[in-house]
Amino acid sequence: MSDVKSLESQMLRLGSQAKIAARQLALAPSAKKNAALQNAANELRADAGNIIAANQKDLKRAEAENVGAARLDRIMLDAARLEGIAKALEAIIQLDDPVGDVMANWQVESGLDISRVRVPLGVIGVIYESRPNVTADAAALCLKSGNAVILRGSSEIQNSARLIHGCFSRALKAAELNEHCVQIVDTPDRAAVGMMLAGLDDTVDVIVPRGGKGLVGRVQDEARVPVFAHLDGVCHVYVEAASEVTMAREIVLNAKMRRTGICGAAETLLVDAHCVDTHLKPIVEALLEAGCAVRGDAPTQSVDARVTPATEQDYYEEYLDAIIAVKTVTGLDEAVAHIAQYGSGHTESIVSEDAEKATDFLNRVDSAIVMHNASTQFADGGEFGMGAEIGIATGRFHARGPVGLEQLTSFKYGVRGQGQTRPK
Repeated sequence: MSDVKSLESQMLRLGSQAKIAARQLALAPSAKKNAALQNAANELRADAGNIIAANQKDLKRAEAENVGAARLDRIMLDAARLEGIAKALEAIIQLDDPVGDVMANWQVESGLDISRVRVPLGVIGVIYESRPNVTADAAALCLKSGNAVILRGSSEIQNSARLIHGCFSRALKAAELNEHCVQIVDTPDRAAVGMMLAGLDDTVDVIVPRGGKGLVGRVQDEARVPVFAHLDGVCHVYVEAASEVTMAREIVLNAKMRRTGICGAAETLLVDAHCVDTHLKPIVEALLEAGCAVRGDAPTQSVDARVTPATEQDYYEEYLDAIIAVKTVTGLDEAVAHIAQYGSGHTESIVSEDAEKATDFLNRVDSAIVMHNASTQFADGGEFGMGAEIGIATGRFHARGPVGLEQLTSFKYGVRGQGQTRPK
């Protein structure tokens, strides 16, 4: 019981410190926040050797636990990936600071001048698995948008995350900002997650989970504060009849196989029945030759003996692996209906040279991200010009799609008068 009390005291202290830091950071000038981000990028580069060594410890532990190739890839850091993280921080520096932006301004009949102004959300709790880069991405986005952040990485990345957090602590101190703007829960005790979900005595304003279904499901079920998240990434590519076969093949191959373990990886391929004779075989063969297992309906099985039958469940499945479900559809209406039934509202793409049908697809598919002639692997805040993302949300309130700087702000109204009082 004493250990629980000790952890509770520790977590409440993090929340209290974050709340104080958030109030200070909300008023910090852009120059100071940008200086801290540049400091953090410099610290990551300077400490790269130690971070990679710590990451090797995390990898060895994960390998011993047989977590699988996809998770090992998410955990792994090397010099190139660390440099990518540092460059992402520098990209965020170049973005406009959303805090204080006047979204609208108008005057009403009473003579009052009213402004709607962007403000930070406050304290963001980020709970994540397997991806040590989230430590830096989340810290940077929260810092630039004026929010304090409490980071809780899974035990499998604890060594890596601790050192990355240390880079931010030194960076904040050098920029004369409160070090508690970025804090980390440095314990593997899962009870800490429950305490964050309860809101840490009303100090946490939003929770962002990054991880598998188990984590995200728990957060969505238990959180007593708002959540930005998606549970599944069942992403589709629809090869429409008017598509160019070479483009279709390359988009499908990239959407599935570039990185199979990310939430933007395509899990289902839909092929228009009107182009089956020209498109299905080369696309399926390209997937198979790239090492992807293909599970398909009868027309798909007929083009290659290596295709195995797809079950109903396959079309609901987020594989996060080199596996894809394939189905032929009679046209746009059936493709849209299939996505509505089996999809998760994450990312869908149509490959077509018919601009009218592409526009129809973009208008009718109700997902957070809908694409035309592009790989679903572009479903990423960095690729959207946001510098980075704290996650992708599929909900319909406040944030949808990549959660970047703008999505980490709310707004308030400023009302200026000249002594007006409201008539009785």
